[in-house]
Amino acid sequence: MEHADLPGAHAATPAGKPRARSLGIPFGGTPGRWNAITDVPGVQVGYTTLIQGDSVRTGVTAIHPRGPAGAADPVAAGFFSQNGNGEMTGVSWICESGSFSGPVAITNTHAVGIAHAAIVAWIVKHHPQLGDDWSLPVAGETWDGYLNDINGHHVTEEAAMAALESAASGPVEEGSVGGGTGMVCYDFKGGNGTASRLVDHAGTSYTVGVFLQANFGSREELTLAGLALGEPLADDDPWAEPTAGPPGAGSVIAVVATDAPLLPHQCTAMARRVTLGLARTGTTGSHFSGDLFLAFSTANPGGFSPYDPDTADGAGQRYDRLTFVPWSAMNPFFAAVVQAVEEAVANALVANEEMTGRDGRRVPALPRERVTEMFRARNRP
Repeated sequence: MEHADLPGAHAATPAGKPRARSLGIPFGGTPGRWNAITDVPGVQVGYTTLIQGDSVRTGVTAIHPRGPAGAADPVAAGFFSQNGNGEMTGVSWICESGSFSGPVAITNTHAVGIAHAAIVAWIVKHHPQLGDDWSLPVAGETWDGYLNDINGHHVTEEAAMAALESAASGPVEEGSVGGGTGMVCYDFKGGNGTASRLVDHAGTSYTVGVFLQANFGSREELTLAGLALGEPLADDDPWAEPTAGPPGAGSVIAVVATDAPLLPHQCTAMARRVTLGLARTGTTGSHFSGDLFLAFSTANPGGFSPYDPDTADGAGQRYDRLTFVPWSAMNPFFAAVVQAVEEAVANALVANEEMTGRDGRRVPALPRERVTEMFRARNRP
């Protein structure tokens, strides 16, 4: 392993899978304690992983922006679609109000409705005051049908509820877990990746965290830390077979979280910067890839509450005030998104092993030893 002086959570996942920095891949910026979206205070992540028999390779990921206890307090939010060949529910309300409440779920394409229903059930159970009114949950998806029996209805409401209930702070497992279980990235085994960056502003250290479900890109495109890997790693590519699907097909869902106080339009600007982080890894954004990005700020608690409990009709007869980072100071936050997205993709690839799924289809893992040697060779005088 490279860089034995790395903090443990930066070198390996909780299950001991290697992360990208352990291969000697260099990244810009300063990561948080766990180099994960959970470095943003309050954010929790949970998984349900379904690996059964020869053909079930799927699951659900849950993200709680303010933790389960704070789900009824909306967060400032923004959404951006790089390419719309995918689905993320709840974004009409985000675009209208600049906010959303409740947890986020990510799963496979044909289970997004199940995940949506599970969020409603979770809200009714834990926050009945919100569930009795209305809920517009955020549920996203990417397609795992190459490895998974996607039409088999294996993701149930109970499985999605389990992911929501299991959420925790601290280090986050990566690779083939949760919604990322059956995913493919750059024709290597893909899945979940996360990273974070610290940004100082006006005497306060803020965190920008990224979580993504990586299921995109063609092998020849792959680039990490500016080193083109696609051509030297072009061998052993089952996805290149004509039956695998269009080159670059798949999708990527990215969630950006921060505790920096931002306006909704600033959250949208953060979501747009995901495209630049993905571009650093080589993708040009396939027409057959649904690339959908959500960004939210956990600052200004209570600032987006829909009702005023102190008024007789709850109609919000008050003025609200928001603190926010000036637009002129946003560049370091944009850079943090780009840096964290690039590293999160690398982590999704590195923390993985080869997987065989439905119909005997096989997806190889990124050859970590070869990648390590390629970065060593680049750094030699």
